[in-house]
Amino acid sequence: MKERLQKILSEYGVSSRRGAEKLIEAGRVQVNGVCAEVGMSADPEQDVITFDGQVLRRKPETVVLMLHKPRGFVTSMHDEQGRHDVSELVADAPERVVPIGRLDRDSEGLLLFTNDGPLCNGLMHPKNRVDKIYEVTVTGLTEQGLSVLRSPLVMQDGYRIQPAEVTVILRNNEHSVLQITIHEGRNRQIRRMCAMAHMKVIRLVRVEESGVKLGNLPSGSWRLLSPDEIQMLRTEAGI
Repeated sequence: MKERLQKILSEYGVSSRRGAEKLIEAGRVQVNGVCAEVGMSADPEQDVITFDGQVLRRKPETVVLMLHKPRGFVTSMHDEQGRHDVSELVADAPERVVPIGRLDRDSEGLLLFTNDGPLCNGLMHPKNRVDKIYEVTVTGLTEQGLSVLRSPLVMQDGYRIQPAEVTVILRNNEHSVLQITIHEGRNRQIRRMCAMAHMKVIRLVRVEESGVKLGNLPSGSWRLLSPDEIQMLRTEAGI
């Protein structure tokens, strides 16, 4: 079905309709090899529309998914050292996606992926203080150590992190389980925090991020987020 060229360019993510008019006037748009004119119509299913010589392709549908990352996988779409990486676990996703943030190789749990650049950048930007909640199994828990975890800490690189919210879920002679909420995503942040509190991390699982919960998703599996969950992430990202 034929539509105004400005509308097509807008729907395909090239520009706004007003901006599309300027692109057409500048001679940067062609239809079937002919330089387009403002007000011209075309059928994107039948006509070959090019912008700066590149065939126009529809902007991919936004995809946001949650992976339950197992231990032993690095958060990378290609690992130069040949280690198992998370790309293997999302290879059957409907669109090419990239991880939002990281989980280190020995950590498990919720890892978000998307093909939406602004959403990814917004969730990773420090100014948005996105909540990330972890269940952390440790040894060496003390009251003094808890106080350290709940205090503003300065990392070895000089970065001052915000105080964490820490709740004791389980405590016995062998180990303890803590729920730790942080607002940044520094490299191995919780492990480094626990080391500063003289605790050893036995297991670390991310169970929630920005209100999206891991739930009972099996390890190694992924699922698409619901529209409500995606909207919640967009609100958190400020977009």
